[in-house]
Amino acid sequence: MPNGAEIIERAVNEFQRVQAHMKNAKRENAVETYAELKKDYKSLKVVLNSLGVNLTDIDEIKE
Repeated sequence: MPNGAEIIERAVNEFQRVQAHMKNAKRENAVETYAELKKDYKSLKVVLNSLGVNLTDIDEIKE
């Protein structure tokens, strides 16, 4: 079973991955893809906030 640090690390990595895909989707004007990724982005943001992670430096989208 993963410990708290491993859970946070995985969530942060996933958050950064989703943000990278969101930036690509926006640049390519892939509106539907961006909207779907935004759902994942918001969910991950809630999880990370609940785990006490400060998103100030890693949240590049800020939506």
